[in-house]
Amino acid sequence: MKKSWILSLIMSFALLGGVFLPAGSYAAAAEDTTSTYSEDSEYGYDTSQDEPLPTDEEIDFLDYIDKLTEAAVYEEKAFNAVSGGTIITSANRKSVFLKLTNTAIPNYTKYVSKLKLVKPQNAELQKIHAKLIKGSYTQLEAYQLFKKSVSKTKVNSTLLKQGNAKLAQGAKLIEQSNNELVKYAAKLGYDL
Repeated sequence: MKKSWILSLIMSFALLGGVFLPAGSYAAAAEDTTSTYSEDSEYGYDTSQDEPLPTDEEIDFLDYIDKLTEAAVYEEKAFNAVSGGTIITSANRKSVFLKLTNTAIPNYTKYVSKLKLVKPQNAELQKIHAKLIKGSYTQLEAYQLFKKSVSKTKVNSTLLKQGNAKLAQGAKLIEQSNNELVKYAAKLGYDL
């Protein structure tokens, strides 16, 4: 099973996010007695410099990426449990069932639950996020179908095919969400 590239996208955002947020130099401010620190600043750092403050839209976007990064931990655990793309047979059916039951489904369920708690403020970001939730939930349904397909001594190939179809459907929605998120980031001036 091919790992969704949302994780790498999220990690890219997380790593780049620190570069785009203005950071104050506290050591330099402590040594400099002529600091231009403005207590009137809503953000608590010098606003008299040429460096522009992040817009509300940028702050919402970066907050959104942080929350996705937090949720991605559970997604990664689920993917790691079922990675490898093995063909399910009667011989490995039980181990696949145990991986799905004990690790993949509980972690992916937690991932989807965490996604549902994320509430972006921007309408465009809300649409993108709704598509991500729908795709992720569809993939969770696929995992549950896989579990049912291997729950008995004989592999149920009908359920397995249904699970593969759901997995592909979810992956398509997640990919669309990712593409829209990349375009949204570019609109804000973030080069991914």
